[in-house]
Amino acid sequence: MRVGVPKEIKPNEHRVGLTPAAAREYVHHGHEVLVETNAGIGAGFTDEAFVAAGAKIVPNADAVFEQAEMIVKVKEPQPVEWAKLKPHHILYTYLHLAPDPEQTKGLMASGCAAIAYETVTDDKGGLPLLAPMSEVAGRLAAVSAADTLLKHNGGMGLLLSGVPGVESARVVVLGGGVVGANAARMCMGLNADVVVLERSLARMRELDDQFNGRVQTRFSTVDAVEEEILKADVVIGAVLTAGAAAPKLVKKSHLSRMKPGSVLVDVSIDQGGCFETSRPTTHAEPTYVVDGVVHYCVANMPGAVPKTSSQALNNATLPFGLALANKGLKALEENKHLARGLNVLGGKLTHPAVAEALNLPFEDPYHAWG
Repeated sequence: MRVGVPKEIKPNEHRVGLTPAAAREYVHHGHEVLVETNAGIGAGFTDEAFVAAGAKIVPNADAVFEQAEMIVKVKEPQPVEWAKLKPHHILYTYLHLAPDPEQTKGLMASGCAAIAYETVTDDKGGLPLLAPMSEVAGRLAAVSAADTLLKHNGGMGLLLSGVPGVESARVVVLGGGVVGANAARMCMGLNADVVVLERSLARMRELDDQFNGRVQTRFSTVDAVEEEILKADVVIGAVLTAGAAAPKLVKKSHLSRMKPGSVLVDVSIDQGGCFETSRPTTHAEPTYVVDGVVHYCVANMPGAVPKTSSQALNNATLPFGLALANKGLKALEENKHLARGLNVLGGKLTHPAVAEALNLPFEDPYHAWG
């Protein structure tokens, strides 16, 4: 199969769909890899490195889309890319369709098969292709929160770690999954006072064991969320419902009662955000203020560390990607976990949570390709 890697064009996105090491694996398995010139340069991977791995460098995105059968990306395709997709294409990337009806319509109109990293599953009920970026985003959330608390960045002028004789910041993490656990780990390491709100008792027990009781856990209810955010210096939103829009846990009415200069970091922004007042921002302009509360809502947080992120992502996506390159859509019939990544096929929505979020018809993928 001809596998194409276009350069990412979303603002401030420097990751790349395949690293040279991953490209070499595709070539080793008998596939042709076409990489747009300078596609990996932002992550520190030169065209020469891809050529050494056996890939072919092509001059522009048009050449990638025209020649390749499978398109491997990082971020969701932008409008100019929708027009390049054809019914014969397999698109393999993050999509986050639930809060993005325009992209959904664009992919449906293209007729392509669109497979979303974030809805591929595993035997344990996890999201293995989302996990590495969740790990990165969770850790970055702590760093970003600490930076945003600084006075010159709009925060209250509080040092996250405190110093002897001065209290450290109180950090509330909404959600104890991969993002939340990694955010809590980093904040704890910076000596912050950390509380994690979670609805799974089993997960709370895991977190308690993992952190040796150094992170407080609370069962997440409306009362608990309200009580904790009003005491917080930082709130990190880390809730996720696979394929669906994130629930709005922090309301606009809460903000006027929160501490002036406190910080909201919404890692759930790719799924629409878990704060009512969230809207996507970029690394160039990461924050804005509503009712005295600073919002950090960067939609591609791992893009700030593209070398680390690209390598971590490829470690997870490579086995499924090779299966698609080797067998085409038959790989989905043979692997139920990969099949759950299929969001769009032949102009139909094939993921139930996405269809429900967008109030559009759902078609069982087994029937769609049969």
